[in-house]
Amino acid sequence: MKRIAIAAACVLLAGPALAQSLGEKTGVNSALGVAPATADFVKEVAISDMFEIESSKLAEQKGNAQEKTFAQQMVTDHTKTSSELKALVGDGKVQATLPTALDSSHQSKLDKLKNASGKDFSSDYDSYQVSAHKDAVSLFDRYAKGGDNAALKDWAGKTVPTLRHHLDMAQELGKAPSVGQSK
Repeated sequence: MKRIAIAAACVLLAGPALAQSLGEKTGVNSALGVAPATADFVKEVAISDMFEIESSKLAEQKGNAQEKTFAQQMVTDHTKTSSELKALVGDGKVQATLPTALDSSHQSKLDKLKNASGKDFSSDYDSYQVSAHKDAVSLFDRYAKGGDNAALKDWAGKTVPTLRHHLDMAQELGKAPSVGQSK
């Protein structure tokens, strides 16, 4: 416990750019309610959108009826937010670099989903969706309240209600009985 406190103190005392970036990677920013740096926010959102789209395309093929319906909504909504983010970065309102591939953590989750089927697929997909949307609500909420780019801050604030709705829907996955599938 002492080590965690020391590590957190080191992160907070480091230079602002380092603290933001390392803080996002370690979860310290989220725990403290600190807004991410703009570059970190853009990177996290872009990767999250890519993961949502790719994992949900798999769910459209492999999931149960409830997951397929949810997945269609995720592909639609996250394609929209991805396009909006690209437009903000593309028109110069936001100075950041958009990643073009998943990070290793998201790629390994996607690989696991590609190799799973039936109840294993459903269990992993459902839990990834809840986790991803909890993280997204936190990320967008923190940036909307304390981000340093006005256009991005406004967009984040407008996007939070949709993400909260996604989280509510994700938390219902696997709760309703699905025909032909036993859990």
